[in-house]
Amino acid sequence: MPRRRINLAVWVASIAMAAGGTAQAIGAVPEKGEPPISAQTQVSGGVRPPDQAALRLDAADLWFALDPATRTLSARARLTLRATAAIPRLLLDLDSNYHVRSVRVGGRSLRAGAISRPDGRIALAVPLAARATATVEIVYDGTPHVAVNAPWDDGIVWSTTPDGRPWVATTTEGYGCDLLWPCLDFPEGEPGEALLHITAPEGLKAPSNGRLLRVEPLPDGRSVWHWRARQPNTYAIAINLGPYEVIEGTYRSRYGNAIPMAYWYLPGEEAQARALFAEFAPTLDFFEAVIGPYPFGDEKLGVVETPHKGMEHQTINAYGNGYAKAPEGFDWLFHHELSHEWFGNQLTAANWDDYWLHEGFGSYMQPLYGRWREGEARYAVMLEAQRNQIANRAPIVRDRVLTEEEVYEPAKGGAGTDIYYKGSWTLHTLRWLIGDAAFYESVRRLVYGRPDPRPGNFRPRYGATRAFEAIVARVTGKDYGWFFDTYLRDRALPELVTTRDGDTLRLAWTTERPRAFAMPVEVQVGDTVRRVAVPGELRVPAGARVTIDPAARVLRRSVAVEEYQAWRARPTTSK
Repeated sequence: MPRRRINLAVWVASIAMAAGGTAQAIGAVPEKGEPPISAQTQVSGGVRPPDQAALRLDAADLWFALDPATRTLSARARLTLRATAAIPRLLLDLDSNYHVRSVRVGGRSLRAGAISRPDGRIALAVPLAARATATVEIVYDGTPHVAVNAPWDDGIVWSTTPDGRPWVATTTEGYGCDLLWPCLDFPEGEPGEALLHITAPEGLKAPSNGRLLRVEPLPDGRSVWHWRARQPNTYAIAINLGPYEVIEGTYRSRYGNAIPMAYWYLPGEEAQARALFAEFAPTLDFFEAVIGPYPFGDEKLGVVETPHKGMEHQTINAYGNGYAKAPEGFDWLFHHELSHEWFGNQLTAANWDDYWLHEGFGSYMQPLYGRWREGEARYAVMLEAQRNQIANRAPIVRDRVLTEEEVYEPAKGGAGTDIYYKGSWTLHTLRWLIGDAAFYESVRRLVYGRPDPRPGNFRPRYGATRAFEAIVARVTGKDYGWFFDTYLRDRALPELVTTRDGDTLRLAWTTERPRAFAMPVEVQVGDTVRRVAVPGELRVPAGARVTIDPAARVLRRSVAVEEYQAWRARPTTSK
């Protein structure tokens, strides 16, 4: 997802320019956070109460009816829950702005005294034995939380098209699924299956997750769009409404299956829309060639134009980049969000502490695609742009259960955008260290849970940093704990120290926490490049020109980059 808050003002400006004035708020823009949400609702992930931690969501049947005129939501959720241990109650997450009209459990109405609304949650006095299941139906309505600068904050976006028709979207990654529906708001809370029924006002369409089952016309001109999605990421369930036109096609996969593709766009943009749609098939081919099969080929590759920048909503990725052009010749936003179908939706971090598995891999795919298209020069240029944004304010991984904001927000001790850029460069360095064959096999095992993925032989899965480390060790036959500890669990980058003693060049590493850091480097002496073990030394003839790491294989401290960042951050004065 493109949530790079460090440069928020620049990104907000880019959204306005990219949208070309198409996103106009209905009436006055509300204050950020209206209606306000509680501290609990703003939390996604983190440590859960034991009774909620023992719940699993086998299926979710969700009915949504948004009214752009009143900015309200009427909804019904039918959840199939399963307990992994005996629990005294059913505890779900749901924004307190919603009024719960009724609750039925196992088809029977629950008395009012058995329903309570602790802050940001709904608690049902229904005990459940270990391995038992319960079907819960909740009818609720209210005013959903408004996102003013989505996707940097979350909620619903009420907008209009240039001709004044409603244009609505949702985004919930940071604050969680409880902004829209009663859910288990932590990464492992994915429903095994989601049925989505979205009522669209007359003249509007409602593209959403998964496979379209049917569109049901209503007597008053509205329509209900029925979708089925297989194990969607909790924050990936999305509502989109607009007067969309659609381009559809089929991708013939190198794995032999046919994948439906669709792009829903605003009227009047057909030429630009078709140009973006033309990127779908070659981008899919890249991912299938270097990573593996598109995970949701039995559903679709879907993209919808939204009045916010973008988000990796499973099989219906949000796109708001305004068809921007870039020197690399492809739309980075479309590419980045599509990468999350593998890294985020097929592979979901089991704990937000492992968030870099989504964003680091997603970010690394862009320079890899540049390399796929144009070669090493494009790869190096794109990586350089990422390198200059690595901040090193906090470790990427802290080996404890965290909330999304504790990872994403520097003010809360998080690594912020380093989960993108430092994560990407960590993968760049790892690929060189262990070689392409081991790297890509390790990635496939992480994403699919097996080295030989083919359509139909894998399902969405959860992953963790420690699991990836174990995979790399198994594939290579070597323990690279020193590598991951230095790049992911240290704040500072390793520093390469070089000393000259006559014609001897000595190299050694210093790391934030003392450890053996066995990272080799390439050294160019004259026209000869050698891979040198560190700590180590080599003889250098007098007068010979020496270049350390000439191809920038290794992520390490750069004083020049630090000085550049400080210079960019300095206060400016007007003349």
